[in-house]
Amino acid sequence: MLPASIADLQQRLADQAYIADRGLAVSLFLALRLGRPLFLEGEAGVGKTALAAAVAGALDADLIRLQCYEGLDIGHAVYEWDYARQLLELRIMEAAEAVDRQRARHELYSEAFLIKRPLLQAIDPARTRSAVLLIDEIDRADDEFEGYLLELLAEFQVTIPELGTIKATKPPLVILTSNRTREVHDALKRRCLYQWIDYPTLEKELAIVQAKVPGASARLVAQVAALVQALRHEDLEKVPGVSETLDWVSALVAMDRTSLDFESARDTLGVVLKAREDVETVRGDRLSALVAAATAASSA
Repeated sequence: MLPASIADLQQRLADQAYIADRGLAVSLFLALRLGRPLFLEGEAGVGKTALAAAVAGALDADLIRLQCYEGLDIGHAVYEWDYARQLLELRIMEAAEAVDRQRARHELYSEAFLIKRPLLQAIDPARTRSAVLLIDEIDRADDEFEGYLLELLAEFQVTIPELGTIKATKPPLVILTSNRTREVHDALKRRCLYQWIDYPTLEKELAIVQAKVPGASARLVAQVAALVQALRHEDLEKVPGVSETLDWVSALVAMDRTSLDFESARDTLGVVLKAREDVETVRGDRLSALVAAATAASSA
């Protein structure tokens, strides 16, 4: 059942431990009401992928994920034929001396031998449940694959030469994400609603961590969130996202910490910083100063 209002949608997402500000909630609400794909851009770790999972939970829908990468093709994204089973079936026909070319082709190129990949699963007319289709990190796919998506996003259909055109009777909610490793073509963006997801404010980050790691002490959450906010202003190769904040708090909770100090921050720095150069930049006196500032700020 679709949310009745933007506030209803925000509450449903909150019930899935996802904190969505009004701008994101409005874009998502419109995507649901208008039946349009939602294109999300933002730095890695700000919650783009997590939104799709939260929406699926909020709508009681299936989450179907296509992870994009260089060289992704139709066989891995849409469909392929189960050639091994087709060959076996053909040999059975031959052994029974019942090979009729036209009948064999009709039987071998039927849905019984079709392997449905994520895109076809999402628009399958036989689907009985709603679906959220996540096309993750589209910026990592090739230009040719982007072009193939145009038919899908415009008409929610794909064409299989041996079977014909397959069109969704219940189109999925499509969410595309991009980390902006390259520019995605305008033709694809025009078919979508657009939303940029930025790093959260301190208040929002506190709410996210409290929702996702309820076992952490309020003091620890406040200190780690303040420290991560400060780290984002450092000259780093890879700025930590919300996912790193969550990982850091979870790691400290696993170490039975209820507050942050220099030693625990130093020992777990690899949880939040994922480049050697960044660790070298922050460690030592700089980390000590950042921890002291975060501790003071969280106590104010």
